[in-house]
Amino acid sequence: MAIPDSLKKAIVQMPAKDKDKLLLRLVGKDPLLVDRLNFELLEGSDTLLERRAAIRNRIIKIAGMSQYSPGWLMMDMRSLSGDITQHVKITKDKYGEIELSIQMVNTFFENHPDLLTKYSSRSDKCSLYIAKKVQTILKLLTKLDEDYYVDFESEMGKLLRYVHSMCTKPYARELDIPEEWP
Repeated sequence: MAIPDSLKKAIVQMPAKDKDKLLLRLVGKDPLLVDRLNFELLEGSDTLLERRAAIRNRIIKIAGMSQYSPGWLMMDMRSLSGDITQHVKITKDKYGEIELSIQMVNTFFENHPDLLTKYSSRSDKCSLYIAKKVQTILKLLTKLDEDYYVDFESEMGKLLRYVHSMCTKPYARELDIPEEWP
């Protein structure tokens, strides 16, 4: 909602004490904003690596669980993708977003080759999801400075080999996902 200029001027002219009360009330209604302010104002960038490690451990834990179908795998990957997205909204950690996303997909391929080896009607939605996730990772990588490419070269190479050899192969071709990177 756009704030009219006259209201903006009136808010700026309010006493500091009243503005602080209003600000605290408004901030308290948005949990994501509270987390972001907590990170920026109290934690600083000191906890960035700890936050990444927590998500990394969650990826390893969830990917290590036994799964019964590609559908369950996809649900777990979507949940972890949400965790990564929330991490980025709070910390603005673009590098971490790429690193964690690559690790997530690679870890699921490594831990569940039995469910992801061959394309079937049961693996169709999961295959499409993974291929689109890889496509998104590639787009994020192009936005990153080329000096960082070296950091992702081996893991991204492994990911692309998985995508072109497992159940995701038809979608990888359809989405023009390269076989090598960069």
